[in-house]
Amino acid sequence: MDLSQIETDLQNSDFQYRLKAISALQDYPVDIAFPLLNRHIQDPEFLVRTFVARELGKQKTSESFAALLRIMKFDNTPNVRAEASNSLSLFGRISASHLVQTFLRDDHWLVRRSILAALVEMDCPEEVVEVCILGLEGDDAAVQEASIDALGSLATSRQSEVALSQLLNLKNSEYEYIRVRVAYALKHFNTPEAKEALAQLRQDADHRVVGAAMENLIS
Repeated sequence: MDLSQIETDLQNSDFQYRLKAISALQDYPVDIAFPLLNRHIQDPEFLVRTFVARELGKQKTSESFAALLRIMKFDNTPNVRAEASNSLSLFGRISASHLVQTFLRDDHWLVRRSILAALVEMDCPEEVVEVCILGLEGDDAAVQEASIDALGSLATSRQSEVALSQLLNLKNSEYEYIRVRVAYALKHFNTPEAKEALAQLRQDADHRVVGAAMENLIS
């Protein structure tokens, strides 16, 4: 799509045209694309703002980084903030502390799960532990489950002992869904403590926990 058509479509009241125009900007250099994307950070249609956040992640500039931070802090739609978090993670380690700060500030489950997944992918074990502890302290089941899964991913990292300690603290949780996720997570750890905890969970009163602990059991 030529630039004049993109600029025309970005002014169209039908957001579908704006979506196509935003996507078309990926074919243009940053100095052309960024100013146009930046104008639509506050677009009235959240899908357009989501596309803007996605495209900003493809630009590795300080301006796009700052724009994503603004979206994460001020946008009123969780989907958009989550997309901005994903995009920010593409900048690498420099984004880790900002993602942790957003996790602290934003307690929406979609944003928090996006940040958890991003930090795991980025190989940031210290930050993963930090947000997992925060996630487990909250009362959102989806975030708690994602936090437990993320702790399981740290089995071979330099934070493996801390992660395992957190999981062992949860093996006696009153909530079945927590114990199920703990059973799966513990399988990543090849330590006597993890094996003992799994043996305990195979005797759990809830059949779903037993099933999780028994799954793929190697004698």
